Amino acid sequence: MSKSPGHQKWPNHKVSERHLAERVSVKANGEVVADSTDVIEVDEDDHPTRYYFPRADVAMDKLSRTETTTACPFKGKAHYYSVTASGKRLEDAVWTYEEPYEEHQELKDRIAFYDDKVPALEISTN
Repeated sequence: MSKSPGHQKWPNHKVSERHLAERVSVKANGEVVADSTDVIEVDEDDHPTRYYFPRADVAMDKLSRTETTTACPFKGKAHYYSVTASGKRLEDAVWTYEEPYEEHQELKDRIAFYDDKVPALEISTN
């Protein structure tokens, strides 16, 4: 993948990644949909902290891909999933970068959750 146009245009914008040492889990409607000790925490200027999980630690059978995509000038094109848990569907609550820009290759194919936009999602760190 190529270099991020966002980092080139706005070099002072910070997007930092770090691997966490603790376990992080996500519940949707009270049901665990992700649980991992291999999580990348992403802190980006003017955005809430996000947690990116490896797909192996996400209940992918509870996710269904949607047609929604967005473009981040720093990380790349995001593809979205809805989560179905406890009989309820949470639309476009999850995203992934399948081809991130060079600066964020560690996020490739990891899954992140919109805990601030989807009130039925809870993210906890232990």
